[in-house]
Amino acid sequence: ESKDLQEIINQVDKKLISQLKPLVSNSHLWEAFSSYIDSLVEQQQKALEQTDNSIMMYRSQGAIGTLRRLKLIRNIVNE
Repeated sequence: ESKDLQEIINQVDKKLISQLKPLVSNSHLWEAFSSYIDSLVEQQQKALEQTDNSIMMYRSQGAIGTLRRLKLIRNIVNE
């Protein structure tokens, strides 16, 4: 039963990943996307440096991690 569910999830993931091919294969689009992600990371790093609230620190750290993983999409799509 869980194997069937995992197979469905994999099929959905493959479909979604294939829809990202135009983004990662177009160098102009990819550079713009990557620059935007870098800008968001910088904003989160500044927020992280300036806060003394532990909850905000954890949120910024999580956001930075997520944004950095977004930049790995190109590798995932091209597998």
